[in-house]
Amino acid sequence: MAASHQNIPSPPPPAFNASTGFMPTRRRKMMMHMTFFWGHSAEVLFSGWPGRDNPVMYSLSLLCVFVLAVLVELLSHCSFFKPGANGVAVGFLQTGLYTLRSGLSYLVMLAVMSFNGGVFLAVVAGHAVGFLLFGSRAFKKSDGSGIDRQASLPPMTCG
Repeated sequence: MAASHQNIPSPPPPAFNASTGFMPTRRRKMMMHMTFFWGHSAEVLFSGWPGRDNPVMYSLSLLCVFVLAVLVELLSHCSFFKPGANGVAVGFLQTGLYTLRSGLSYLVMLAVMSFNGGVFLAVVAGHAVGFLLFGSRAFKKSDGSGIDRQASLPPMTCG
């Protein structure tokens, strides 16, 4: 007689604990934050990075996400090509830069999804400094025409 597996109940899904803001994971005994938290014991972008209870590595991870956010602003606001350059070559280079900017933007978004308050502040500060350096008029040389030079890439959209 064949054994029947139809009456075996499936395990219940993990439940969100509203009092702690954690959702349990099945792979490890680690809890995933579902709300913002403060502290240097966080995983940012990669499993096990920057490590637990290591403020130096946590600071390095904050510096990395800060630099990523500045790079996104650099790619968003700077003109890398001279007017009159070969249209096909510029088109391929623009596509490459656009792809790079999109990938960096997603990395920044994933870093923020660690729900660590320090990471969030580092990303916001990186975008602010990047915009100040590359997007605002604070450090741009004016040619006297009153016309801003066009960026090489189209603006980022939200939707």
